[in-house]
Amino acid sequence: MSEHIVTKYVYTFSPDHEPVAKVGQGEVVTLETLDCFSNQIQSEEDELTSVDFSKVNPATGPVYVEGAEPGDYLVVDILDVQVAAQGIGVNGPGMGPLQDKVTNETKLIHVEDGKVKFNDMEFPMNPMIGVIGVAPKEGEIPCGMPGAHGGNLDNKLIKTGARLYFPVHVEGALFQCGDLHAAMGDGEISGAGLEVAGTVKVKFDVVKGGAGDRPVLETEDKWYTIATAEEFNDALKLATSDMQDLLVENYGWDKTEAAIYMSLQGDAEVCQACVPSELDLVLRFGVPKRADKPLIKSDSEKVSV
Repeated sequence: MSEHIVTKYVYTFSPDHEPVAKVGQGEVVTLETLDCFSNQIQSEEDELTSVDFSKVNPATGPVYVEGAEPGDYLVVDILDVQVAAQGIGVNGPGMGPLQDKVTNETKLIHVEDGKVKFNDMEFPMNPMIGVIGVAPKEGEIPCGMPGAHGGNLDNKLIKTGARLYFPVHVEGALFQCGDLHAAMGDGEISGAGLEVAGTVKVKFDVVKGGAGDRPVLETEDKWYTIATAEEFNDALKLATSDMQDLLVENYGWDKTEAAIYMSLQGDAEVCQACVPSELDLVLRFGVPKRADKPLIKSDSEKVSV
């Protein structure tokens, strides 16, 4: 099996970007990433006010996946996420509920032996991908913005072992990712996690037809729908409606039965909520996995049922 290494960086998701690699389904791609500030901050004396914000949230790519067509799901298996031994923690300017109680400060934070060393504390790292997605149907969307295409989802469950399903809008999907974090809490309330450079290894597949409107995440034990909106209630409505539709389609239940089950077993979890800010809130809604009833079937499973 061939493996591709991608090192080109872009700052928007767009159908007009020229792909830097074309791969077949099942091929492995390694994407080398910068941190979310394009490695512009190198010391604790470097403040956010000195950063060129036209070069934030770079994504590596795009990668053209053969056989991915509009209406399909692009399936992305996260095989491995590796992060550098040093990253930065900052307060995003004008971001988060504590913005009136903090000052501009940059902290260099080290990662060693799987642990984050912060002040006099140590805690486990959780390498994850902040920016990940595919091209929208038209126009350009900054990599720092989340949306139905993916983008800046800041979902800490998007890590090694996760599988994502992105609705394809253009031929080849044009996959990109970046903005790695060595650690980040749900909410990312200051607007930044432990921002770090690194590498991501992924493998692609395609589910033909039947794609929904927004990304879906599959972890070891749960299925999640992911939605973005300016207000919490709007994001919750989108994510729960997407999950309800998947349950009705795959479990053979009506909408009311699905809603009751979701209230019994479902979890609404906030990925990113550094409001007030220009970014939409990102929310995920999860239900337990059942081996006998996947919420998105591979093409081989579709044939066998």
